[in-house]
Amino acid sequence: MKSFVFRGVTLVLVLLLAGCQSAPQPANLPVDDLVSAFRQLDQSLTRGDLSRAESQLVNLQQRAAGDTRLEHYQRQLAEAHLQQGQKALQSGDLDNATKALSHARSLMPQAPALTTGLDGAITQARKAELAAAEQQRQAKALNAARAEAARLEQTRQQRLAAERQAAVNQAKQPPVAAPAPAKPQAKLINPAAASSVISMPMLDNQDNERLRSLLDAVAADVVTFRCTVRIEVRQAKDFPWVASLLNARIKRLDPSFSPRISQVIKPAQVPQLVLSPKR
Repeated sequence: MKSFVFRGVTLVLVLLLAGCQSAPQPANLPVDDLVSAFRQLDQSLTRGDLSRAESQLVNLQQRAAGDTRLEHYQRQLAEAHLQQGQKALQSGDLDNATKALSHARSLMPQAPALTTGLDGAITQARKAELAAAEQQRQAKALNAARAEAARLEQTRQQRLAAERQAAVNQAKQPPVAAPAPAKPQAKLINPAAASSVISMPMLDNQDNERLRSLLDAVAADVVTFRCTVRIEVRQAKDFPWVASLLNARIKRLDPSFSPRISQVIKPAQVPQLVLSPKR
């Protein structure tokens, strides 16, 4: 009885094993290309490779226009750019923050509220940057003005010190005697002689032009050397004429000087003047 049961169990096991070995194996099912492309896009987003993700998204938009999944990934990519922009902003990199904001806006132009926060933060950061640059510029200008004022004051002090030293040196110098006035030069007379004779032959010739020219030089010597004048003429009528011409020239040179003029009549002598310098 036991042997029969054992043989029955053994037979059942053998049949089951044979059935398992002969059952058909399931074939490898083909994977949808779009599913694979979306999976790759998801992986790029997970790694933070936004450039590749954006390229993959553009490709999918061309291949699967109207797929509802596209908007979801487009929003994810825009948010990833915004996060990248926030990090750049926190590190003070306004240029990269602005680029990230521009990418996010191009991805979600229909949702401007999505980028409002980063946009406002960048605007405030730009204002702060400009204010800091202006403050720095003003500080530089103030420092430059102070430096220039200090330089000018130093120059002024150096000039004052030089002037004071020059004054001290001048005070130590012995006084310089004033140069002696130049001796006056005579035109016609000899100042060292008691008197000088000046001939007037032009009076006989009635050459008034030469007479006036001669009396110009005579008047200069009379004024310079304070001469007394003796007019020696042939006729009495000639004296007033010569005296008048001479006096007029003396007054032009020195209105305050009135020379002593006398006359002598000598009919046989050529007319002449005798000038005697003051001793």
